[in-house]
Amino acid sequence: MKQLLLIAFSMAGIFTACSNENPFFTEWQTPYGVPPFDQIKNAHFMPAYEEALLQLQTDIDWIVANAEAPSFENTIVTLDNAGALLAKVNGVFMNVVESDSDPERQAIEEAISPKLTKSVDDIYLNATLFARVKAVYDQKAQWNLDAESSALLEKTYKTFVRSGANLNDDDQAKLRKINEELSLLSVKYGQNVLADNNAFRIVVENEAELSGLPPAVVRAAAQRATDEGLDGKWAFTLDAVSRIPVLQYADNRDLRRRMLDGYAHKGNNDNANNNKEIVQKIASLEYRKAVLLGHPDYASFVLENRMAKTPETVNAFLQKLWEPTKKVTEKELSELQKIAATLGQTDRIEPWDWWYYTEKLRKARYNFDDETVRPYFRLENVLAGAFMVANKLYGISFEEIKDIPKFNPEATAYLVKDVDGSELGVFYADYFPRASKRAGAWMNNIREQHGTVRPVIVNIANFTKPTGDLPALLNIDEVETLFHELGHAIHGFLSQCRYISTSGTNVLRDFVELPSQINENWAMHPDVLKRYAKHYQTGDVIPDSLIRKIQATGKFNQGFTTTELLAAAILDMNWYTLRTAEYQDVEAFEKAAMDKIGLTYAIIPRYRSTYFTHVFGGGYAAGYYGYLWAEQLDADAFQAFLDAGDIFDQATAQSFRKNILEKGGSEDPSVLYKAFRGKDPDGNALLVKRGLK
Repeated sequence: MKQLLLIAFSMAGIFTACSNENPFFTEWQTPYGVPPFDQIKNAHFMPAYEEALLQLQTDIDWIVANAEAPSFENTIVTLDNAGALLAKVNGVFMNVVESDSDPERQAIEEAISPKLTKSVDDIYLNATLFARVKAVYDQKAQWNLDAESSALLEKTYKTFVRSGANLNDDDQAKLRKINEELSLLSVKYGQNVLADNNAFRIVVENEAELSGLPPAVVRAAAQRATDEGLDGKWAFTLDAVSRIPVLQYADNRDLRRRMLDGYAHKGNNDNANNNKEIVQKIASLEYRKAVLLGHPDYASFVLENRMAKTPETVNAFLQKLWEPTKKVTEKELSELQKIAATLGQTDRIEPWDWWYYTEKLRKARYNFDDETVRPYFRLENVLAGAFMVANKLYGISFEEIKDIPKFNPEATAYLVKDVDGSELGVFYADYFPRASKRAGAWMNNIREQHGTVRPVIVNIANFTKPTGDLPALLNIDEVETLFHELGHAIHGFLSQCRYISTSGTNVLRDFVELPSQINENWAMHPDVLKRYAKHYQTGDVIPDSLIRKIQATGKFNQGFTTTELLAAAILDMNWYTLRTAEYQDVEAFEKAAMDKIGLTYAIIPRYRSTYFTHVFGGGYAAGYYGYLWAEQLDADAFQAFLDAGDIFDQATAQSFRKNILEKGGSEDPSVLYKAFRGKDPDGNALLVKRGLK
């Protein structure tokens, strides 16, 4: 803490010196109004934040002091538009601190986080402001509001209540303290995960230990070692592009064990990056917060404002999936044990063996593995294929922009246009791993759509990088991830909402994954593959024989895939249905949760507690189930295209655009889904899609 304070104080002089030329304080004279990333320095962020917070408070004071009677326009709409500079600064900073962080930016993140939290609390715990909001809400019948305006009013009022507006002064003070602690803890949690991820290395000196690894993986490891001053050696990291091939292909069992062990212990190495105490504190504080707000546990508080509504509904949903998944997983484990025995491994399959023997079984059964098709999935071709799908479905196009500021040189920018040529926004794609970028893949809004304002949207990922003269060649999972994240971006670009709080991806958390997950369905469809999957050397279109194998293996290993995802979702729910503020022994708690559901010894949850950034630092607390919940929706929604007999059926595509993508959070998602599909989703669609029924 002392070191952080010293950094913050040393920065203060820099901030003051640069404030007069701060790019955030002028209108951006850039193509399409994107941030002037080439002009923005770390020293600009803190003074911009400080000024933005002052301007936000001025906006709030104006609403509170307004002598006119509270109305929808002068209170609810004005509040929605408050803090324009803060949105401008935050949109840029949150993108760069996640995708291109450094010690200065991390220090700024720690310094600004409690200030932002205090600002939010100052708004939602402002009694006079809440009185105006409540007055508008109590008289909502007289305003004659349309659906989107009603949604904004409902969301605004509920946010005040859920933020503690009805609490007494003592309880509001307690809530403020909890919120401040949580904001700092979640930042530190994420920084610890990134630090532990970056600190891990397996350096191999004997080439014989690389047996089984594809040549491209070996070349990448050699290049990584050379870049780190380890010429003649091979370096492997926890980034998925390095970790997963080792688990899939390395004949060296100890190498696989060390890799999985490193992954499974991120944030749990008894070093400066240890997250166990932070997990304990977050779970305890979230429980205390829920109780203050009148709920028995944090999950009940969160889910009140989700499609699922209650923990009981979520747990029943997960249990419905768990039982058939468990049976499939047991069968898969038996098959892997048999093939392992034929290859000389007589002891039981361990978690570091599953990926390896799965590839052996896939190869034996289908004569197929990821490396077989990787040459057909050059990144540029895959991205062109994803753009083509968006064009065929919705008429939108992506045109690369060369002369435009970028937040990182590896990013590529595109102008997105609608079918009539009108501009929908600017899209940045940033797909390769680096030490400054957190793991995973995600979509960010740098600027949100509202009214005539068009968005600036970013897709971030950590895909296989080019090595030497070898281009970036993706595996199937990476291809589907690209389509997934572009689905989120399309949701943001096609938004046609008037208000910031209802636009684009500002929807309920267990609905937000529908536009992204349905987009995955086109990635491996034969009609689509033939349009973009071309061999990077010959240009030959992927042959029908390979397409048939992709289709045949589509439900292969689904027991494992669903089990690790379900286990993480169930672990999340266990943490946030706790009804005690007492600290839990993290490892013992996790083991008890997994033992209770009978998780096989051969699989670990996709995310364990000390690196589960979705739920301890990413806004998905008591919400990780949402991926599976939305997948149930997407399985049913894509069936509408199949029933139409054409995966690009325009009537279906336009209905999905009009009723889902353009609507954002302007109406209840159940209403929106019924408007598109004409019925509730089929409860068995997900089981069928994953081959579990």
